[in-house]
Amino acid sequence: MERNNLTFVLVHGGWHGAWVWERLVPYLAQAGYNVFTPDLTGLGEKVKLANPDIGLSTHVQDILAILYDKNLHNVLLVGHSYGGMVITGVADKAAERIAKLIYLDAHVPKDGQSFGDIVGPQIMNMMRQVAKATGQGWLVPAPPPEHFGITLEADIAFVKSKLVPQPIKTFEEPVHLTNPGAFTVPRTYIYLNKPPLGSFDGFAEMARSSKDWGYYEMATGHDAMILEPQELAELFIKIANE
Repeated sequence: MERNNLTFVLVHGGWHGAWVWERLVPYLAQAGYNVFTPDLTGLGEKVKLANPDIGLSTHVQDILAILYDKNLHNVLLVGHSYGGMVITGVADKAAERIAKLIYLDAHVPKDGQSFGDIVGPQIMNMMRQVAKATGQGWLVPAPPPEHFGITLEADIAFVKSKLVPQPIKTFEEPVHLTNPGAFTVPRTYIYLNKPPLGSFDGFAEMARSSKDWGYYEMATGHDAMILEPQELAELFIKIANE
């Protein structure tokens, strides 16, 4: 595949927005790739669209709309964190348009699993309680920037100014996988291990020990696109060329 026939679609994680990719995109563009960084509905610059009915399926449709409206093929579909839930759902609906799936410190759901199923009832109940206390019952406030591995004061201030609450239905709605062809799409896992967030250790081990997955690690925190944008972009390009 010619690299200029390949398109990156970068799907941000929970509470984040397209802004999280700002430092990384120039490196991909400079290398000759087309890049799309959509905001998921209710997050990023689409925060004003937030409502209680927004679920995981809404976000899957957001990305499908990009693929179809822009008539994209040979897509390198990247999902960060919660974005792994989204790209899994997208691959089920549009496998023929996707060249590779890249899970960046991300959740990898099985059929019928929600984010809540993966993180477990204790964390999910805590999220529900805090949504009731501070988010009108349906908005989950964002963790502090430090939770995502951000340590520099300027970066903390930047990220804190951008994070927004997320509709709880996105965490409660399961993904439904009905297309066996989706599992033939090549997939790679990138584990961010310094410090590890903890939520992704099991997925990293699964990918590391599977002949069906590519696997890489980076010695940086969860928001690697902010912390090490050039190194992460170079890894994306390496995966694209494999």
